[in-house]
Amino acid sequence: QVQLVESGGGLVQAGDSLTLSCAASGRIYSSHFMGWFRQALGKEREFVAGIRWGVGNTYYRDSVKGRFTISRDTAKNMGALQMNSLKPEYAAVYYCARNRGGYSTMYKAYDDWGQGTQVTVSS
Repeated sequence: QVQLVESGGGLVQAGDSLTLSCAASGRIYSSHFMGWFRQALGKEREFVAGIRWGVGNTYYRDSVKGRFTISRDTAKNMGALQMNSLKPEYAAVYYCARNRGGYSTMYKAYDDWGQGTQVTVSS
């Protein structure tokens, strides 16, 4: 099992940038996948971005392409999600998660989750 802790959320204005971090304790293998999800109040948890831990292949939901950048530092066992040009509709609790099975946009496929970090975007 891997423990994940997100940080970096907060209150920002529309158009601002924010970078979320995900610190992992425990071994993440190169075949594993780290995903970022978000869940707004009253809505389902949705895939935002993901990265294959070893080779670094990245995946994004269409609405954040060009705005968000996912990365990882395998030496530090940390992931990050840089978010630019934030919109009010991006406000949600953001979670990082690990999937031992590889790439998936389905939250049920993920094995370990952080506690989440709140992102609020004012208009």
